[in-house]
Order: sequence, then structure tokens, then C-alpha cells
Amino acid sequence: MTQQTLPGEDLSRRFRNALGMFATGITVVTTRTPAGEPIGLTVNSFNSVSLEPPLIVWSLANDLPSRPLFEGCEYYAINVLAEDQMDLSQRFASRNGEKFAGLEIDAGQGGVPLLKGCCARFVCRNTVRHDGGDHIVFISEVVDFDREERLPLLYFGGAYRRVAA
Repeated sequence: MTQQTLPGEDLSRRFRNALGMFATGITVVTTRTPAGEPIGLTVNSFNSVSLEPPLIVWSLANDLPSRPLFEGCEYYAINVLAEDQMDLSQRFASRNGEKFAGLEIDAGQGGVPLLKGCCARFVCRNTVRHDGGDHIVFISEVVDFDREERLPLLYFGGAYRRVAA
């Protein structure tokens, strides 16, 4: 295999650029704090693990302040964003502001916030966590889900993309 390296580019950046060649969907993972406040963040490290039992996987950077809250919650939701929800992706990727301000949400098991208008939503029981280098890896049981016939928001090569119809 040949490596395409730019002058001064480090291994971490090259690896990230290579990973960027894999198109992913965009999700917002949501839960509630012990005080009942909704929290959420944009994640593209989401995938299925098993159909029987229904299991999913996602990962969260160790240095995020919300890590202990996601580690300690009983339930959380994976909200798969639709192509017209780029604003939600950016809102929940930010570390500033009240992310749920002005949003209408549904409530899932354990009161987890479910965003409206998504392609799919998965309510998960927070079951297994593993050390994954600079991330924590969550493998969780899906306890409820729904879907809408909507095109997904994609991320590829460092930019948002849309499915070509």
C-alpha cells in the first residue's frame, strides 16, 4: 500500500484523513443527567453489532466533560439525523449554548430525549463499556426503536454529504 503524506503531516492526522474516506451517518446521542437535564452530542462512530440480541456500538472521546454522565446513565438514545438536520449536527457538536433550547422532543424509556424528524431513533440500555485508547466504547442493548423513510445526513472526507438519488 502506498501512503499519501503531506509535508509536516503527522501519523495521527494521516490516520484521521484515511478514516475520513469511510462515509458515515451522523447521529446525536442523548440522555439525561442525574438532575434530569437533557444532554446530547454529535457522534459518527455508531454501528450495529448484533441482531439477536439487538446491540449497537459507539464511542466517546475520553476528554469530553460529558463522558461521566454517559458512562453513568441507565438509558440513552441514538438519533440518526436526516439530510435536512445539518443544523442539529452542528448544534450538538458545539460545546457552547443550551443545545435543547427551542427543540420539541419526545421521551423514550428512562425519559431519554428523542429528537424529532430523524431517520431512525434507538433507545439503548447502557450495558457494556470498554477502554478504547483515547475513547470509551459503548456496546448497548437496543430496547426500543423507530424509523422514518427519510434520507440520512452523511459525513465523508471532512464534509457533510447527501445521498445521490
